Amino acid sequence: MKNRGVEDVLICCTDGLSGFAEAIETVYPSSTVQLCIVHMVRNSLKFVSWKDRKAVAKDLKAIYRSATLTEAERQLERFAEQWDQSYPTISRSWKASWDRLTPFFAYPAEIRKIIYTTNAIESLNRSLRTVLKTRGAFPSDEAVLKVIYLALQRLSKRWTRPVRDWAAALNRFAIEFDGRIPPQ
Repeated sequence: MKNRGVEDVLICCTDGLSGFAEAIETVYPSSTVQLCIVHMVRNSLKFVSWKDRKAVAKDLKAIYRSATLTEAERQLERFAEQWDQSYPTISRSWKASWDRLTPFFAYPAEIRKIIYTTNAIESLNRSLRTVLKTRGAFPSDEAVLKVIYLALQRLSKRWTRPVRDWAAALNRFAIEFDGRIPPQ
């Protein structure tokens, strides 16, 4: 990204790929790195039986939907008291990743909604994989590129819809990152 002209990144939401956060912080030292909450929840629920899934997901939601970092810490402790006997790996992994999970608590709700997940990118990748898988074999590299191009054309129609509450988020970004957002 740096080589292609991106000079500053305010906040980067990652999926937890090993070394990714450190690489971002090396290239963009003033950026904030946020671990994707949705990935963390999904990974946590891998350990949970079907009968407990809804209750565990609800208690995890109480953590990341907390109004403040202090409240989130209390909710994590409450979660550990409730579920550690059955699923000790969940609270342990949240505590181990806490510094990467909680940066978004420093921002108002308008920004939190935008930065807590990588789902938009995940959706694009999943859609492209689906298009490529259903085709089987391709006669040439050019054929693959054409299929990807056409899929992106179709998928880009979804991107014409504005991000929900983007104006409020952009206003908060301008306040929080004064001087780092170029004038529109």
